[in-house]
Amino acid sequence: MDYLPDHNSKYKDVEYWDDRYTTEESYDWLGTLSKFQHILEEHMKKEDSILILGCGNSSMSVDIYRAGFHSITNIDYSSVCINTMAARHSDCPGMTWLQMDVRQLSFQSESFDVVLEKATLDAIMVEEKSPWEVSAQTACFIHQALTQISHCLKPGGRFISITFAQPIFRKSLYARACYDWSVRKYTYGEGFQYFVYVMTKGESLCPEDASLERKLLEETLVPPNQVTITQSDDEEDFMFNIHL
Repeated sequence: MDYLPDHNSKYKDVEYWDDRYTTEESYDWLGTLSKFQHILEEHMKKEDSILILGCGNSSMSVDIYRAGFHSITNIDYSSVCINTMAARHSDCPGMTWLQMDVRQLSFQSESFDVVLEKATLDAIMVEEKSPWEVSAQTACFIHQALTQISHCLKPGGRFISITFAQPIFRKSLYARACYDWSVRKYTYGEGFQYFVYVMTKGESLCPEDASLERKLLEETLVPPNQVTITQSDDEEDFMFNIHL
Protein backbone atom coordinates (compact mmCIF):
# COMPACT_ATOMS: atom_id res chain seq x y z
CA MET A 1 0.00 0.00 0.00
CA ASP A 2 1.19 3.52 -0.80
CA TYR A 3 1.15 5.58 2.39
CA LEU A 4 2.40 8.82 0.85
CA PRO A 5 -0.22 11.56 1.30
CA ASP A 6 -1.37 13.67 -1.62
CA HIS A 7 -0.02 16.75 0.17
CA ASN A 8 2.57 17.19 2.90
CA SER A 9 0.07 18.99 5.12
CA LYS A 10 -1.56 15.60 5.80
CA TYR A 11 1.47 14.69 7.94
CA LYS A 12 0.09 17.08 10.57
CA ASP A 13 -3.38 15.46 10.64
CA VAL A 14 -4.05 12.80 13.26
CA GLU A 15 -6.67 11.28 10.95
CA TYR A 16 -3.98 10.54 8.36
CA TRP A 17 -1.85 8.75 10.96
CA ASP A 18 -4.81 6.85 12.43
CA ASP A 19 -5.66 5.52 8.97
CA ARG A 20 -2.02 4.70 8.23
CA TYR A 21 -1.40 2.91 11.52
CA THR A 22 -4.51 0.79 10.99
CA THR A 23 -2.78 -1.13 8.20
CA GLU A 24 0.94 -0.28 8.27
CA GLU A 25 3.03 -2.73 10.30
CA SER A 26 6.14 -0.62 10.88
CA TYR A 27 8.14 2.21 9.37
CA ASP A 28 11.37 3.86 10.48
CA TRP A 29 11.97 7.43 9.39
CA LEU A 30 15.65 8.33 9.01
CA GLY A 31 16.80 4.74 9.43
CA THR A 32 16.76 2.09 12.15
CA LEU A 33 18.53 2.24 15.51
CA SER A 34 21.65 0.48 14.21
CA LYS A 35 22.47 3.57 12.12
CA PHE A 36 22.81 5.92 15.09
CA GLN A 37 22.99 3.67 18.16
CA HIS A 38 26.65 4.55 18.70
CA ILE A 39 25.66 8.20 19.15
CA LEU A 40 22.80 7.46 21.54
CA GLU A 41 24.95 5.25 23.72
CA GLU A 42 27.35 8.15 24.27
CA HIS A 43 24.53 10.11 25.90
CA MET A 44 22.27 7.47 27.48
CA LYS A 45 22.75 5.15 30.46
CA LYS A 46 20.91 1.85 30.93
CA GLU A 47 19.24 3.13 34.10
CA ASP A 48 17.99 6.36 32.48
CA SER A 49 14.28 7.15 32.37
CA ILE A 50 13.56 7.80 28.69
CA LEU A 51 10.65 9.59 27.01
CA ILE A 52 10.18 8.98 23.27
CA LEU A 53 8.12 11.61 21.45
CA GLY A 54 5.99 10.69 18.44
CA CYS A 55 6.95 7.03 18.69
CA GLY A 56 4.76 5.97 15.77
CA ASN A 57 5.05 2.32 14.69
CA SER A 58 8.84 2.54 14.49
CA SER A 59 10.93 -0.32 15.85
CA MET A 60 13.20 2.20 17.61
CA SER A 61 11.56 1.97 21.05
CA VAL A 62 11.65 -1.81 21.27
CA ASP A 63 15.14 -1.91 19.75
CA ILE A 64 16.36 0.47 22.47
CA TYR A 65 14.57 -1.70 25.04
CA ARG A 66 16.30 -4.83 23.75
CA ALA A 67 19.61 -2.98 23.94
CA GLY A 68 19.15 -2.83 27.72
CA PHE A 69 17.28 0.45 28.32
CA HIS A 70 14.14 -0.69 30.14
CA SER A 71 12.57 2.50 31.54
CA ILE A 72 10.86 3.86 28.42
CA THR A 73 7.71 5.95 28.06
CA ASN A 74 6.37 6.32 24.52
CA ILE A 75 3.90 8.98 23.43
CA ASP A 76 2.07 9.64 20.19
CA TYR A 77 -1.03 11.67 19.42
CA SER A 78 -2.59 8.78 17.46
CA SER A 79 -4.66 6.55 19.70
CA VAL A 80 -4.58 3.85 17.01
CA CYS A 81 -0.78 3.86 17.16
CA ILE A 82 -0.62 3.74 20.96
CA ASN A 83 -3.17 0.93 21.28
CA THR A 84 -1.50 -1.13 18.56
CA MET A 85 2.03 -0.70 19.89
CA ALA A 86 0.99 -1.34 23.51
CA ALA A 87 -0.59 -4.64 22.48
CA ARG A 88 2.30 -5.61 20.22
CA HIS A 89 4.93 -5.05 22.92
CA SER A 90 3.02 -6.10 26.02
CA ASP A 91 5.91 -8.46 26.81
CA CYS A 92 8.23 -5.51 27.59
CA PRO A 93 7.89 -4.68 31.32
CA GLY A 94 8.82 -1.07 32.06
CA MET A 95 7.70 0.11 28.61
CA THR A 96 4.60 2.32 28.67
CA TRP A 97 2.51 3.83 25.89
CA LEU A 98 0.48 7.05 26.23
CA GLN A 99 -1.59 9.17 23.86
CA MET A 100 -0.30 12.73 24.24
CA ASP A 101 0.45 15.96 22.40
CA VAL A 102 4.11 17.09 22.47
CA ARG A 103 2.88 20.61 23.28
CA GLN A 104 1.06 19.42 26.40
CA LEU A 105 3.23 16.88 28.19
CA SER A 106 1.39 15.83 31.33
CA PHE A 107 4.50 14.91 33.32
CA GLN A 108 5.90 16.55 36.42
CA SER A 109 8.97 18.72 36.05
CA GLU A 110 12.31 16.92 36.01
CA SER A 111 10.71 13.54 35.21
CA PHE A 112 13.13 12.18 32.60
CA ASP A 113 16.85 11.73 32.07
CA VAL A 114 16.41 11.57 28.29
CA VAL A 115 13.79 12.87 25.87
CA LEU A 116 14.23 11.44 22.38
CA GLU A 117 12.55 12.25 19.09
CA LYS A 118 13.17 11.05 15.54
CA ALA A 119 11.53 13.05 12.72
CA THR A 120 8.62 14.10 14.98
CA LEU A 121 9.54 17.78 14.85
CA ASP A 122 10.29 17.42 11.14
CA ALA A 123 6.67 16.34 10.62
CA ILE A 124 5.47 19.47 12.42
CA MET A 125 7.29 21.59 9.82
CA VAL A 126 5.88 19.90 6.72
CA GLU A 127 3.89 22.90 5.48
CA GLU A 128 6.83 25.29 5.51
CA LYS A 129 7.56 26.53 1.99
CA SER A 130 11.24 27.05 2.67
CA PRO A 131 13.62 25.96 5.44
CA TRP A 132 14.93 29.52 5.47
CA GLU A 133 11.66 30.97 6.70
CA VAL A 134 9.66 29.38 9.49
CA SER A 135 6.09 30.64 9.83
CA ALA A 136 4.96 32.17 13.11
CA GLN A 137 2.46 29.33 13.58
CA THR A 138 5.07 26.59 13.22
CA ALA A 139 7.67 28.48 15.28
CA CYS A 140 5.07 28.82 18.06
CA PHE A 141 4.29 25.08 17.88
CA ILE A 142 8.00 24.19 18.10
CA HIS A 143 8.54 26.66 20.95
CA GLN A 144 5.66 25.14 22.92
CA ALA A 145 7.07 21.64 22.40
CA LEU A 146 10.63 22.62 23.35
CA THR A 147 9.41 24.44 26.45
CA GLN A 148 7.55 21.31 27.55
CA ILE A 149 10.57 19.13 26.82
CA SER A 150 12.88 21.36 28.85
CA HIS A 151 10.38 21.38 31.72
CA CYS A 152 10.27 17.59 32.06
CA LEU A 153 14.05 17.06 31.75
CA LYS A 154 16.07 16.49 34.90
CA PRO A 155 19.14 18.67 35.51
CA GLY A 156 21.85 17.20 33.31
CA GLY A 157 19.19 15.42 31.23
CA ARG A 158 19.50 15.20 27.47
CA PHE A 159 17.04 16.06 24.73
CA ILE A 160 18.12 14.10 21.65
CA SER A 161 16.66 15.15 18.31
CA ILE A 162 17.24 13.07 15.16
CA THR A 163 16.46 14.90 11.92
CA PHE A 164 17.43 15.60 8.33
CA ALA A 165 17.61 19.35 9.16
CA GLN A 166 21.02 20.97 8.84
CA PRO A 167 22.42 23.11 11.69
CA ILE A 168 21.80 26.39 9.87
CA PHE A 169 18.08 25.63 10.06
CA ARG A 170 17.61 23.64 13.25
CA LYS A 171 20.01 25.49 15.56
CA SER A 172 17.99 28.66 15.07
CA LEU A 173 15.18 26.83 16.88
CA TYR A 174 17.13 24.81 19.44
CA ALA A 175 19.92 27.20 20.48
CA ARG A 176 17.90 29.38 22.84
CA ALA A 177 18.91 30.40 26.36
CA CYS A 178 15.27 30.17 27.52
CA TYR A 179 15.41 26.37 27.24
CA ASP A 180 18.41 26.21 29.59
CA TRP A 181 20.46 23.75 27.55
CA SER A 182 23.54 23.46 25.39
CA VAL A 183 23.46 22.11 21.83
CA ARG A 184 25.84 19.59 20.25
CA LYS A 185 25.63 18.17 16.74
CA TYR A 186 26.48 14.72 15.37
CA THR A 187 25.91 13.12 11.97
CA TYR A 188 25.32 9.67 10.53
CA GLY A 189 24.53 8.14 7.15
CA GLU A 190 26.36 7.64 3.90
CA GLY A 191 25.61 9.83 0.93
CA PHE A 192 22.66 11.68 2.46
CA GLN A 193 23.57 12.73 5.99
CA TYR A 194 21.20 12.89 8.92
CA PHE A 195 21.78 14.92 12.07
CA VAL A 196 21.58 14.18 15.78
CA TYR A 197 21.32 17.19 18.10
CA VAL A 198 21.99 16.61 21.79
CA MET A 199 20.77 19.30 24.17
CA THR A 200 22.02 18.99 27.78
CA LYS A 201 19.81 20.62 30.45
CA GLY A 202 21.57 23.09 32.72
CA GLU A 203 24.52 23.72 30.41
CA SER A 204 25.03 27.13 28.78
CA LEU A 205 25.05 27.69 25.05
CA CYS A 206 28.55 27.74 23.59
CA PRO A 207 29.76 31.23 22.54
CA GLU A 208 29.00 30.48 18.87
CA ASP A 209 25.40 29.44 19.58
CA ALA A 210 24.85 32.33 21.99
CA SER A 211 26.08 34.70 19.28
CA LEU A 212 23.70 33.07 16.79
CA GLU A 213 20.78 33.62 19.13
CA ARG A 214 21.67 37.28 19.67
CA LYS A 215 22.03 37.81 15.92
CA LEU A 216 18.68 36.23 15.12
CA LEU A 217 16.87 38.19 17.80
CA GLU A 218 18.47 41.44 16.66
CA GLU A 219 17.56 40.78 13.02
CA THR A 220 14.00 39.64 13.60
CA LEU A 221 13.14 41.54 16.80
CA VAL A 222 10.83 38.70 17.77
CA PRO A 223 10.85 36.06 20.53
CA PRO A 224 11.73 32.37 19.91
CA ASN A 225 8.13 31.45 19.10
CA GLN A 226 8.24 33.64 15.97
CA VAL A 227 11.66 32.84 14.48
CA THR A 228 12.35 33.78 10.88
CA ILE A 229 15.55 33.10 8.94
CA THR A 230 14.95 35.13 5.82
CA GLN A 231 16.83 33.92 2.75
CA SER A 232 14.46 33.11 -0.07
CA ASP A 233 10.96 31.84 -0.78
CA ASP A 234 10.20 28.64 -2.62
CA GLU A 235 6.90 27.91 -4.32
CA GLU A 236 6.87 24.29 -3.17
CA ASP A 237 7.00 22.74 0.29
CA PHE A 238 10.66 22.21 1.04
CA MET A 239 10.03 18.74 2.49
CA PHE A 240 8.17 17.51 -0.58
CA ASN A 241 11.27 16.12 -2.28
CA ILE A 242 12.94 14.85 0.87
CA HIS A 243 12.81 11.05 1.01
CA LEU A 244 12.64 10.24 4.70
